[in-house]
Amino acid sequence: MNEKTIILGIVGDSAAGKTTLTKGIAQVLGIDNVTIICTDDYHRYDRAQRAKLGISALHPDCNYLDIIEQHLALLRAGQAILKPIYNHSTGAFDPPEYIEPRKYVIVEGLLGYSTRKMRDSYDVKTYLAPPESLRAAWKVKRDTRKRGYAESQVLEQLRQREPDSEAFIRPQRKWADMIVSFYPPNETELGDDNLLLNANLILRPTIPHPELNTILNAEGNHLGAAIRLGLSRDMGKPVDILEIDGHANLEQVRELEKIMCNEVPYLGQFCSLEGNQELGKITGTTGETLQSYPLALTQLLITYHMLKAAY
Repeated sequence: MNEKTIILGIVGDSAAGKTTLTKGIAQVLGIDNVTIICTDDYHRYDRAQRAKLGISALHPDCNYLDIIEQHLALLRAGQAILKPIYNHSTGAFDPPEYIEPRKYVIVEGLLGYSTRKMRDSYDVKTYLAPPESLRAAWKVKRDTRKRGYAESQVLEQLRQREPDSEAFIRPQRKWADMIVSFYPPNETELGDDNLLLNANLILRPTIPHPELNTILNAEGNHLGAAIRLGLSRDMGKPVDILEIDGHANLEQVRELEKIMCNEVPYLGQFCSLEGNQELGKITGTTGETLQSYPLALTQLLITYHMLKAAY
């Protein structure tokens, strides 16, 4: 394995699931091997200043994009940074933090692919694109329970931010190697039972994906209908689409694990739901811990790409 720092980008709108995805990937790689950076810390204005100026945190002008570029370049070169910290609870900035890059760096946030210099810094680029109705439900749940907002405030913020989401966040999906969408089988069912969520993974040919055709093919898919691989087009270009249903069982999941794990020996040391109990874990409404196999497989697939980049 070479010594370069491997950088993963996870971009998506507010409450798209970036942190949940990041936690499982870090678990596979080993927490001590991973540095996590949030680009939301690079806001130019605090909450009170944004309100006074009438600008949202999603707007590029509200963020120090040039500093993000500099810090990504430093991290890629294995050098330390002095990272700002934005406190979502207070809406103000805390003292900056001295960060040294570990073997793997995960960079998550709103605007991570918005400039060419940023995009060139990543080994793997992922974009999260849940249905907007589901993202809104997740944002209400998170901001009311963890950040002290009233539901009406969250809904109003979503309404106000929509033009910037459309103009600056969603266009970044075109730069991603993988586009991940978690969605309910029935779009009217947006409750807290996350075990029911399916996963739709658009795999672009910008990076080499694992060879899945041996078990996922039209002639004989012995994994059944719960896990499917197909060809389609996204933004006019040919792509593979891997679909994983929420009701996929453990036997099917482990069969798919084997393919990814066998291709990368290093991944084989960690690539197991049995060996990594945090994979796919989600906290339910009443605080109980649930496990989503679609989420777990998504985390493993992204980890596969990070490890391939390290060899």
